[in-house]
Amino acid sequence: MSRRSFPAPDPADAASVFAALGDETRLAIVTRLCTDGPQSIVRLTERAHVSRQAITKHLHALAHAGLVRSKRDGRERIWQMQPRRLGDARRYLDQISAQWDAAIDRLRALVEDG
Repeated sequence: MSRRSFPAPDPADAASVFAALGDETRLAIVTRLCTDGPQSIVRLTERAHVSRQAITKHLHALAHAGLVRSKRDGRERIWQMQPRRLGDARRYLDQISAQWDAAIDRLRALVEDG
């Protein structure tokens, strides 16, 4: 099965995703949303070691990076992942990996031919 080809994201754009994921609490929130699906702040706070207000701040940071979004469901706000942004980050890492692979291949060729 082949992957569709997408242009690599701009490094400045990818940086906001990696900055948001660089915090341990935000990474845990993303992991929970990916694993357990959309959740309210109440559910996200249940197993967290921080306050509901802290979770709210982390969710807003993730939303600013485009990683999550919320929708109103009655009196609650339900948060869910935006997988496209994770795909952008993965493509950026794939681009860097390909550049390293090419550099290693050039070095190998230089050593073997030299």
